Amino acid sequence: MAGLTSSTIGRKYAMALSAMFLLLFLIMHLSVNLLSICSPEAFNAASEFMGYNPVIQFLMQPVLGFAVVFHFVMGFVLELKNRSARPVKYAVNKGSANSTWMSRNMIISGLVVLAFLGLHLYDFWWHEINFKYIEANTPDNGRFWEELHANFANPLRVGFYVIAFVLLGLHLAHGFQSSFQSVGARHPKYTPVIKTLGTWYSILIPAGFIIIAVYHFLTQ
Repeated sequence: MAGLTSSTIGRKYAMALSAMFLLLFLIMHLSVNLLSICSPEAFNAASEFMGYNPVIQFLMQPVLGFAVVFHFVMGFVLELKNRSARPVKYAVNKGSANSTWMSRNMIISGLVVLAFLGLHLYDFWWHEINFKYIEANTPDNGRFWEELHANFANPLRVGFYVIAFVLLGLHLAHGFQSSFQSVGARHPKYTPVIKTLGTWYSILIPAGFIIIAVYHFLTQ
């Protein structure tokens, strides 16, 4: 890993791989959470499996945590490297003519998404750790839906979730294509397909999470 991240190209490649892993995770995470608006029983069963399965808890969860931290740290490192390479701004900056606002401000959306992850971890992951390992409660497999539902009772929290997911969508709109480009997936035949998939992905994934948050808020 150290060798892979020792050059700018290596850092971009490593960041792209972590991004692809997180893209797959978002699909899985959304799929499970959508069960909460279809069947509380199915959601509780899926959450119980993921919450107590040792492979997921002690292998996949640490890998996911590492991927998240690595992705954000590498993003900040690359942004600082890019800025240090251009210490003097052009007299006339016409970045909008050559790139989208999102591509020029990935650091902003990334910081908002990072703040959202902090709240999300507090709402769900920390509570889960406290329930299972600190308070040492016995398993209660019917609690997952109720806890998720209760967390979306606060309109301010729901509003922040919605804003964060909108920015996540903008972040994904650029990041999806960029990750494939960084690993060399550029071809006149396939690039338009990747762009189309990226557009739909960046719309459907955040929209799904927003629907979940709003649904639970409206059904309190």
